[in-house]
Amino acid sequence: MFEVLMYLFETYIHTDVDAEVEQDALADELTQAGFRKQEILKALAWLERLADLQVAEETPKWARSEPNSFRVYTQEELYKIDAEGRGFLLFLEQIKVLNSETREIVIDRLMELDSPEIELDDLKWVAMMVLFNIPGSESAYHQLEELIFEEPEGVVH
Repeated sequence: MFEVLMYLFETYIHTDVDAEVEQDALADELTQAGFRKQEILKALAWLERLADLQVAEETPKWARSEPNSFRVYTQEELYKIDAEGRGFLLFLEQIKVLNSETREIVIDRLMELDSPEIELDDLKWVAMMVLFNIPGSESAYHQLEELIFEEPEGVVH
């Protein structure tokens, strides 16, 4: 499923191609690109749930938290998102790329992926997808994009 999401993000969103494509036509295109029907349906459902968050009038109750609260991960989340991933999420919060609400949405979308464990690069892409789809998060999206794609300067020792 994640491969389908990446294909869609890179093809329709990240490249500024017109994203107004009929779902049936999109499914046909993805099938022709070699993706299995089941994976396509899962990815489209995943994106639909993310889009529902975009048009919601207020943040879902499960994504709200008090300022300065501390996030405690569930056993399932601890298993799926390793220490490196959890540390990166905390880092993104500390540098104000994510707030508590967007962090919860990223975690929700990560938990919906069908991978038993999430790699750091996958987490970064999911965070970018979430920020791209949340109104008012344009600056955070660009900051994360720069952070991910930034080329290190100088000599590495």
